[in-house]
Amino acid sequence: MINSVSLVGRLTKDPQLKYTPSGIVHTGFIVAVNRPFSNQQGERQADFIKVRVWRKQAENVVKYLQKGSLVGITGRLQTERFQGNDGKTVYTTEVVADNLAFLEPSRRNSDSQQSQPQQQYQQQPQYNSQQYKQQSQPHIQSQNNDEDDLPF
Repeated sequence: MINSVSLVGRLTKDPQLKYTPSGIVHTGFIVAVNRPFSNQQGERQADFIKVRVWRKQAENVVKYLQKGSLVGITGRLQTERFQGNDGKTVYTTEVVADNLAFLEPSRRNSDSQQSQPQQQYQQQPQYNSQQYKQQSQPHIQSQNNDEDDLPF
C-alpha cells in the first residue's frame, strides 16, 4: 500500500505550538495549495489542506514560518474519527508531515535584520576570476612530446 503526499503551498495563519497530555510538542496549520488549472472565469482556485507536524520539526515551523510562508511538505494522509456533540460520527483528514522544506527566507524579525545583511554583502571581497584561475591551477612545465615518444 502507498500513502504518500507532496505539497507546496503557503500557510494561511501563524502556526502555534501545542502539547499532548504526555508532553509531546506538535503544531497544526493549513496550507493553501493552488490548483494547476483555472475555473471557467479564468481564476485560479486553491485547496486548503490541514497539516500536522510533530516534535522538533514543529518547533522549527513555529520558529521560522508565519502566515504566507512558502513551504514544501512530504508526508502521509491520516484520517481520524470521533463522535460530535450531536452524536454523529465526524471524520477528519490531515497530512502528517514527514519532511518539510522552507522554500523562502524567514520573514520573522525582518525589520531589525533587513539592513544588516545588505551591508554584509557589500563588504564581501570581490574576486577576479582570472586571478583565481591562475592561483588554483598548478603550473605544469610542458615537455617535448613528440609523436614517436607516445606509448601507444
